[in-house]
Amino acid sequence: MSYYVSKTVSLGFDEAVKRATEELKKEGFGILTEIDVSATLKKKLDIDFRNYRILGACNPSYAYKALLAEPRIGVMLPCNVIVRELEDGSVEVAAVDPLASMQAIHNDELQPIAGEIQLKLKKVIEHL
Repeated sequence: MSYYVSKTVSLGFDEAVKRATEELKKEGFGILTEIDVSATLKKKLDIDFRNYRILGACNPSYAYKALLAEPRIGVMLPCNVIVRELEDGSVEVAAVDPLASMQAIHNDELQPIAGEIQLKLKKVIEHL
């Protein structure tokens, strides 16, 4: 089982970030964190790296359900979505597969929640 779902898009990097954010909102996700990996690597290590952004996406109602089922689930939240520039200049958008990440947790109540989030994240990627 892959730990992510992804798609290479025919958009510029900034437009891909914008579209990914818009599609996430359509599925009830907000962006809690946004990490510019490229800028961080430049600032901390003086390394030039291709455009790479991590969006920490959260769907509050599903996060609440997961927290009720498993109090320590916060270590697995939010759902990360990446937008990254590939070597050839194209752009890939990828989202974590919550079913894959939840396999490490032995709690049957989480599986249906993770399954619903998986469907929502797949829909986001498909609509890019």
